[in-house]
Amino acid sequence: MHETSSIDAITRFIFCKDAPRQVDLAIVLGSPSISNVEPAIALYHEGLTPRILITGHGPSGARQPEWRAYRDHAVTQGVLADDILIEPEATNTRENLIFSERIIARDLGWETITDIAICCKPLHTRRAFMTAREYLPKCIGLTLLPPRNEADIQPENWWTTARGIERVLGEVRRIAEYAQKGDISIE
Repeated sequence: MHETSSIDAITRFIFCKDAPRQVDLAIVLGSPSISNVEPAIALYHEGLTPRILITGHGPSGARQPEWRAYRDHAVTQGVLADDILIEPEATNTRENLIFSERIIARDLGWETITDIAICCKPLHTRRAFMTAREYLPKCIGLTLLPPRNEADIQPENWWTTARGIERVLGEVRRIAEYAQKGDISIE
């Protein structure tokens, strides 16, 4: 019999986090709050990545595209605008990775990329990883770097609020939906 609770099993499945390391590019997946860009900015300032690719338009009715808020924040934090690539159209995780793959191929060349950091919300890391495995070259090393922001749902307490439970179980559902459509790698 397993000594693991359902909370532990869901937490280990949904929430992924790696230690920061040297990567060729940090991809930042857009969301309504700006915290996703913070790990990429930290990598950049620590000399662990030379470039950041920000992907995501966000909802069509938004006051400004998510990528613009992320880019502007990164520049105010000392990231050189020339070191930022922008993918302005994506509205979901699948598009984030498909459109980013095209930009990397066109602007950098996949022959220059061996390792990528993916910066996204903590509860989004598993789906982002599985989607990246489906749409980015399989030989690319992936590092998952969620922000540590108190406004983001965290692995150590997601089950303590109705919002946390709803969002995490919703993420489990979205992973299943992505799998059914063939949008994630299950290998």
